[in-house]
Amino acid sequence: MNPTLRQMRAFVALAKTGNFTLAAQYMHVTQSALSGLIKELEQTLGVRVVDRSTRRIALTETGNELYPLFSQMIDDLDRALANIADQAQLRKGIVRVAVPQLMACTLLPQVIAAWRERYPDIGVSLSDSPVEAVTTRVLSGETDFGIGPERDSAPQLEARELMEMPFEAVVPPDHPLARRRRVGWSDLAPYPLITLRGQFTERLLADMGGEGEQATRRRAAGAAGAAGAAATAGAAGISGVVGTSGVSSATGAQAGRTNGHRPDNVRDLALRPAHEVTYMTTALAMVASGLGITVCMPYAAPLVRLHGLRMLPLDAPVLTRRFFVYTREQRSLSPAAAAFSTFLFDWIGAADNPAGALRTRAR
Repeated sequence: MNPTLRQMRAFVALAKTGNFTLAAQYMHVTQSALSGLIKELEQTLGVRVVDRSTRRIALTETGNELYPLFSQMIDDLDRALANIADQAQLRKGIVRVAVPQLMACTLLPQVIAAWRERYPDIGVSLSDSPVEAVTTRVLSGETDFGIGPERDSAPQLEARELMEMPFEAVVPPDHPLARRRRVGWSDLAPYPLITLRGQFTERLLADMGGEGEQATRRRAAGAAGAAGAAATAGAAGISGVVGTSGVSSATGAQAGRTNGHRPDNVRDLALRPAHEVTYMTTALAMVASGLGITVCMPYAAPLVRLHGLRMLPLDAPVLTRRFFVYTREQRSLSPAAAAFSTFLFDWIGAADNPAGALRTRAR
């Protein structure tokens, strides 16, 4: 006993209009076709649902029982289908994105503002998170996708590279380094350094020559791959290569040309943080209070300016961080989330990007 949707629609139309002619017009079928659908329904159910006469129709007891049930089912289905159509056509929907707290208060508001101009009816729910919590929120299904720096690989996650950006130093306006056009990593060593807890600092110190257990293990595991990348880059005339930690560095020759002095040996330099904090916003506030200096990504420029601080390009060597869009493995994004992801990549890659230098700067 499985009445079809078409049979149920014919019955509801007949019950609403009380007339075969009007019901047929409502269904956009002929009167004989409508009558056939009602007969098929009755045969399927094994009972009559309509009493017919030459002047009018009347629902049977069974018909009166089925009418509100079929009507509600059809209304719910039509609403669901209309909602799906709206989402597919990007007329409505919600996108849930997890990003690091600093990115949430600098870069993403600009992206969302540009998105709303094109898709005003699709909302964006922004989850500002500690860096290490971004992928957790993606895996839990709390968000559609996350944006964050490269991290150790995790099962059930897919990562697509969004951008690569160089580290820049941040100093107070009256700091001795503030008068420089650019600085080398060795120039930071005499001053208290404020960094972030977790993999941000671990990876940075590894690249600066730190010999912690994790740094040693990471370099040992990626030695072969790094050597291959270096060889390929050299053959192609590329001056920077990406290592296993997701950090790329310019060659000593390039650093020397851009910095105007003897290139530093990054492996001989070990920066020791004076303070480690959870959020870069805290680090910037501490820099503004004269407690030290920090390093961060160029997309933080709006907040750096808000604190009245200066950003200085860092070289000798040029170190970069790659940022990825993280999604759950083998899980399709909703139409709204997929459209926002495409919009994000286009916005980041635009030549006239209003956020400034979002890609690795030419040195």
